[in-house]
Amino acid sequence: MRKVVILGGGYGGTASVNELIEQQLPHDVSILLVDRMPFQGLKTEYYALAAGTVSDLELRVKFPNDPRVQYAYGEITGIDMENELVMVEGHEPISYDWLVIGLGCTDKYHGIEGAEQFSTSIQTFSASRRTYAQLNDVKPYGQVTIVGGGLSGVEVAAELRESRPDLNIRILDRGPSVLSAFPGRLQNFVADWFMEHQVEMRGHVALTRLEQGQLYDANSSESIFTDVTVWTAGIQPVELVQRIDLPKDNQGRLILNAYHQLPAYTNVYVVGDCASLPFSPSGQAAGAQGKQITEVLQAIWHDKTPRLGKIKLKGVLGSLGKKSGFGLMGGTPILGRVPRLVKSGVLWRSKRHLG
Repeated sequence: MRKVVILGGGYGGTASVNELIEQQLPHDVSILLVDRMPFQGLKTEYYALAAGTVSDLELRVKFPNDPRVQYAYGEITGIDMENELVMVEGHEPISYDWLVIGLGCTDKYHGIEGAEQFSTSIQTFSASRRTYAQLNDVKPYGQVTIVGGGLSGVEVAAELRESRPDLNIRILDRGPSVLSAFPGRLQNFVADWFMEHQVEMRGHVALTRLEQGQLYDANSSESIFTDVTVWTAGIQPVELVQRIDLPKDNQGRLILNAYHQLPAYTNVYVVGDCASLPFSPSGQAAGAQGKQITEVLQAIWHDKTPRLGKIKLKGVLGSLGKKSGFGLMGGTPILGRVPRLVKSGVLWRSKRHLG
């Protein structure tokens, strides 16, 4: 049997599995998905898990149950592309004929001293649960600081405000405002929501050091007090991908050819946050890329030349609690209850493997 091994059961890896089993798989090809956990975690909703407004059970999606798909669970410790082997903790080396790397991302701390030790994360399922435990233990009227005013930071702050109205919540960002990469109208809408709900916003903060309970800003002589610090100030590929000595872009993501393959190893594909793509990492982009990878594999198996279209993203959606939200569709901002309802619909479809 020839084997497709998929590393990571996130949006890209799961999309690849679903597309492969929906099509006619060659009789001599099997699929093996390797992940730490026996389910997909809906990462775009980890902010709600951390804030305590949903249980972890609500964010688990079962992997496909199909006789053509096998599973191996454990920490992936290495990839030997020369010998076509994957090392997984607790397993013998796993051989492959085609490999899909979809291992996601980890926090990027920008070399700031103490950032990793004295902040908490929402990048993984287990990290989000630990963050929930820390936030849940903050005493009434305590101070929570969220570093990073992008989409993740905004959603954590808004959801936490709904979960814990007693807390003091602030967002720090290097830029002038939250969501500085978005149109001004959208920025203003979110800023107004935060002011109405008493979430403090501080721009032009350049952190130099974190300690237990204290943050230090290069632009201020006074330290910033905090009980818990949530880090949402940037991402990078996971450490295993960082170790791969192949060409990468300035974000550390692996450079691919037009078929999502590593140019030096064309039987190895990279999907999602580890792949150098012309747009920002997202679950939507990873899912679209995962589908295209299956198109390439099907073409190879049928001795055809792959013909891939351009990946077109539908837009961005964000939530402000359970009743309001924001989005950007084709460059047009949408604000209020409608984008929140749309996001709920997208989540419903994701739980059912409908895209």
